[in-house]
Amino acid sequence: MPTESGSCSTARQAKQKRKSHSLSIRRTNSSEQDRTGLPRDMLEGQDSKLPSSVRSTLLELFGQIEREFENLYIENLELRREIETLNERLAVEGQAVDGAELSKGQLKTKASHSTSQLSQKLKTTYKASTSKIVSSFKTTTSRAVCQLVKEYIGHRDGIWDVSVARTQPVVLGTASADHTALLWSIETGRCLVKYSGHVGSVNSIKFHPSEQLALTASGDQTAHIWSYAVQLPTPQPVADTTQVCGEDEVECSDKDEPDVDADVSSDCPTIRVPLTSLKSHQGVVIAADWLVGGKQAVTASWDRTANLFDVETAELVHALTGHDQELTHCCTHPTQRLVVTSSRDTTFRLWDFRDPSIHSVNVFQGHTDTVTSAVFTVGDNVVSGSDDRTVKVWDLRNMRSPIATIRTDSAINRINVCVGQKIIALPHDNRQVRLFDLSGVRLARLPRSSRQGHRRMVCCSAWSEDHPTCNLFTCGFDRQAMGWNINIPALLQEK
Repeated sequence: MPTESGSCSTARQAKQKRKSHSLSIRRTNSSEQDRTGLPRDMLEGQDSKLPSSVRSTLLELFGQIEREFENLYIENLELRREIETLNERLAVEGQAVDGAELSKGQLKTKASHSTSQLSQKLKTTYKASTSKIVSSFKTTTSRAVCQLVKEYIGHRDGIWDVSVARTQPVVLGTASADHTALLWSIETGRCLVKYSGHVGSVNSIKFHPSEQLALTASGDQTAHIWSYAVQLPTPQPVADTTQVCGEDEVECSDKDEPDVDADVSSDCPTIRVPLTSLKSHQGVVIAADWLVGGKQAVTASWDRTANLFDVETAELVHALTGHDQELTHCCTHPTQRLVVTSSRDTTFRLWDFRDPSIHSVNVFQGHTDTVTSAVFTVGDNVVSGSDDRTVKVWDLRNMRSPIATIRTDSAINRINVCVGQKIIALPHDNRQVRLFDLSGVRLARLPRSSRQGHRRMVCCSAWSEDHPTCNLFTCGFDRQAMGWNINIPALLQEK
């Protein structure tokens, strides 16, 4: 009777192992539903002070965790089996050649290399699976503290800027590349006023600190001051826009953008003529803002200058020169006669007009790409954002280096700071909006899915600390603005 060789015997043992392991995997999968259902029934039978929706979410997450780790365990067993099979095959091959073709060192190197590849595959699989689990927890947290309340749809092109009125009635203002600025009811999302006095893209909008006046900057090389009078409509029940789909991050095409009703802005009153037109720039006016008190305004232009105007006479008071490239933004201090301008030359400058006889200039260098915006915060701090994917917090008394640096994964557009709570909102090119504190600690990210969140670049953010339902607004190049409710106490508690 013929006897089996050592090689055939090893192959048969490996085959029996694979068969046995395959049966155990099938038994594991068939009993998965029974096992996952047991703790759910036990938990549902226990008394709990948690709301039913929260308990349901927790049960679902724990079920996902169990399934993820079970899959990891099975994959781990498979990889270990492959390693054992490979080692057995290499051992057999080493005996067959009897050292004639492979030296002992070469055989060991080959086995080590294959084992290393499998080990790397296991690490990659583990990281990918655990990242999903961690992401699901972060997503749930963001949804709990950041909820989309209202969408403002009516522009026919991208929205560059969003601002909230500082006087009663409190309205929302948006500036768009469609050559118009719109004022909205925050509660109902209804367009109240349309301004169409510009003949170029409207790049920014700011409200007067004490009067019903708006200041808009435009690509037609002018800034306009115009008056508005609105009557707020009766608020309607807020629709539930917090429902989420399975994935936090969903790729959306241009076809997913909201359809704009042709009559959204045509039904509201239209203002076509400004009270005052500020003219002196030789290029696009990219931004404008009111100085404290509202008697003067500052403009920033692509002609590399910023200009200070007298609002009543529209006369040029100061021409602020010094930047080497186009300006991107300007901002004024809420209580002092200070102005900060940012530029494509990677710097931003602080202009001091507190002494009427002279004005001093300080240059801040620290970014490696375009400074997209720089804004004042509480005290003597300034926050700057850049296309170099960083945000820096500066102390005006020490310009040499920032006191905090936030590093992100995408270029940053016009930032805004919630002064009372010291929270920075960062709108990104990659459609995300992230919240950080002034020390650089990340607090949250606004939810994004196929049902909520921006579908294109987010251009600007604006806080409204006094509004009861919406306290953060964002706008983007998907032609819509959004109002969010940020549960700040919960946000800071998680911190």
